Amino acid sequence: MKGAANRSAVGTLVERSSRFIILAQMQDCSSLSALNGFSRVLTELQPSLCKTLTYDRGSEMARHRELTQQTGVKIFFADPHSPWQRGSNENANSLIRHYLPKGNAIANSLNNRPRRILNYQTPLEVFSQLLALERSEPPKNHLAH
Repeated sequence: MKGAANRSAVGTLVERSSRFIILAQMQDCSSLSALNGFSRVLTELQPSLCKTLTYDRGSEMARHRELTQQTGVKIFFADPHSPWQRGSNENANSLIRHYLPKGNAIANSLNNRPRRILNYQTPLEVFSQLLALERSEPPKNHLAH
């Protein structure tokens, strides 16, 4: 999301199952800032909870190959003029605009807001359940025998 006159930017990530919102702070609207901001937050997440990312077609996404190399996250692009292909993210951006410019308290507030699509649980509750489930599953051995 770009701020007024493109002087500021924040990257928004939405986990699709829980609608958990993560904001990536960026210094500006450049592709280097997007790469650095997304890399920083994606490397802090459980890899199994962030396998793919769907970008829009902005020039700030030009370094997507480097992001995949740094994080292992596969990048897909929405078709031009097709915001419905990134519906969860577009909805989150709309919600975030109600808070600007209040900073990272935005994500905390939205993650503690019950959502009808989540059967009136909060994104934090659903995301926590996903983390607990991930931690309780035995490690998967991907080696061929």
